[in-house]
Amino acid sequence: MGKIAIVTDSNSGITIDEGRQHGITVIPMPFMIDGKEYFEELSISQDEFYRRLQNDANIITSQPAIGKILECWDDLLREYDQIVHIPMSSGLSASCETALQLAKEYPNKVYVVDNQRISVTMKQSVYEARSMADKGYDAREIHDALMREKLDASIYITVNTMKYLKKGGRVTAAGAALGSLLKIKPCLEIQGGKLDAFAKPVGMKQAKRIMIQAMKNDFETRFKPDETHQYKLHIAYTYDLAQAEMFKKEVELAFPGYDVDIDPLSLSVACHIGPGSLALACAKVLNF
Repeated sequence: MGKIAIVTDSNSGITIDEGRQHGITVIPMPFMIDGKEYFEELSISQDEFYRRLQNDANIITSQPAIGKILECWDDLLREYDQIVHIPMSSGLSASCETALQLAKEYPNKVYVVDNQRISVTMKQSVYEARSMADKGYDAREIHDALMREKLDASIYITVNTMKYLKKGGRVTAAGAALGSLLKIKPCLEIQGGKLDAFAKPVGMKQAKRIMIQAMKNDFETRFKPDETHQYKLHIAYTYDLAQAEMFKKEVELAFPGYDVDIDPLSLSVACHIGPGSLALACAKVLNF
């Protein structure tokens, strides 16, 4: 049985320390703030990041340098026989396509999983990959299992302000101004790696109801959980843990019997949607 390394990036929400504890290598995602490069966890705190975000710093997301990825893989292959690399969805970042191209130089050694996930659903995939590796599955088997189930996941996100969607070009200045005036909290969805508008609720209370109902609809029409097809529920948030914990209670009432995890969204995601955002997600539990 070969030794399998599991690699992901910080958009999974797995911290470097958590990764070390569970045998997972986490590549920090870089971003530029007013022209200076920072790495999540390593060179800026959450408090400092959100302070600068709210003070209108110019923040630009990026992807890991090719040299850093190759260095990571080469170091791991001195100890491990194969690598399963799980980056954020190709539909949301070019970092996945970069990794896929680089892996062509490592045949039968590096398997890149584009299972079109991010944040909490991506985190679930990474931990399932680690568990499969620990049980003796090889890298191709892990890759194929994750790809087979890649569409069995769903994320709904509501933002507290349109300000950051406007900065990212996802809404016009006029639309953002009108949305703020009407207290609209846009709901977005991620299905199969694509980020799309879903609803325009007025106020966070209505937004949370819409996300819960959307997830109920997914369970009834798309996923249909049963004893052999089980799903995990997750909540993700930006900067406001108290709000997320209140939302967790609402979700638990709506979905009795489900354990609901809470995780912060990565900083490179947060810069596009701003503080006070909430997400409700689910992903199928991998059977192996």
